[in-house]
Amino acid sequence: MLDFVACDADNHYYEATDAFTRHIEPSMAKRCMQWAELNGRQRLLVGGQVNEFIPNPTFDPVAKPGSLQAFFKGNERSGKDVKSLFGELEPIRAEYRDRDARLVVMDRQGLEATWLFPTLGVGMEQSLLHDPDAIIAAFRAFNRWLDEDWGFAYRGRLFAAPYLSLVDLDAAIAELEWALDRGARIVCVRTAPVTIANQTVSPFVEEFDAFWARVAEAGIVTAFHGGDTGYAHHVAAWEPAARGRAFFASPLQRVIAKNRAATETMAAAICHKVFDRHPRLRFAVVENGSAWVRDLLHKLDLAATQSGGWFGERPSDTFHRHVWVTPFWEDDPAGAAEIVGVERTLFGSDWPHAEGIADPLSYADAIAGLGDSAVRRIMRDNFLELNA
Repeated sequence: MLDFVACDADNHYYEATDAFTRHIEPSMAKRCMQWAELNGRQRLLVGGQVNEFIPNPTFDPVAKPGSLQAFFKGNERSGKDVKSLFGELEPIRAEYRDRDARLVVMDRQGLEATWLFPTLGVGMEQSLLHDPDAIIAAFRAFNRWLDEDWGFAYRGRLFAAPYLSLVDLDAAIAELEWALDRGARIVCVRTAPVTIANQTVSPFVEEFDAFWARVAEAGIVTAFHGGDTGYAHHVAAWEPAARGRAFFASPLQRVIAKNRAATETMAAAICHKVFDRHPRLRFAVVENGSAWVRDLLHKLDLAATQSGGWFGERPSDTFHRHVWVTPFWEDDPAGAAEIVGVERTLFGSDWPHAEGIADPLSYADAIAGLGDSAVRRIMRDNFLELNA
């Protein structure tokens, strides 16, 4: 039992089936998301192609929260495939799609507030990289659905993160302004380079400064949440069939792609000096774990000693000032907090996902050794300070 009410930095909704279609411009509908019945199943078409990021994108039925805890902890020894480990699926619950029902559940869970992230949405930008206009149209429609069904600061407790793509800078700034006008306290940006004109570029070079300047001025948090980051293409050099599918990565894909997106994205942020130019920026790396942090900080500081004059301070100091991290519950969150810093560690349960925690507050057990004040800071105070 905790003597405070916690704040969860990683909660999810399951998107309504019309999340991408309710507000789509009719002229863009066929280039974005559509539903089709194939072999008796509802399938999601993205850019005219069947999308396989989520096995059942209708989410009805859906796995029970935490049903894959043993699998992600590395304790599953039955030899069953991932599909079998999901266990018996259940009809979708009201709290997965209704904000008032969600608040009732949060009261039972001992949660005061949460950040809310997409489930399907974090896997969609990759499938539309060939059509930037479709990306902008699809997520403009998505964000309007999100505002309508969940809100960006509902009752000061549910803080849904609008998804912003940087494939078109002017459109990204316009969408940011729209979200700010509706009370957004956090935005979600892809953990990957930006694809423009069939080339990729760091989102942290000066070309994107107008966007980051507005984010910094607004004082909101930028979340880099896990999803289809496109890093399957690194694996495709070894396994041509590699693709971005939640839960169903090959063994080689699990080894090669794990932690790369978060590592390289934060490395680019530091090395391309976005925090130097915009010192009020605050980044939260969510559902990417924390195992990558120690090695990244070592490499950054080594690069500084080998690149005289490039960095104004130790890169690890810059990281510790500007970046917050949600360690995976299945890792060693107490050990991670010692590396990231208790003041920069956030509690995230990933509820109600199968790979998350069935009982969010049980996260406290994994960090109890840090002491009561650290537990409170990680599970409440850091969130409130960021979200203020």
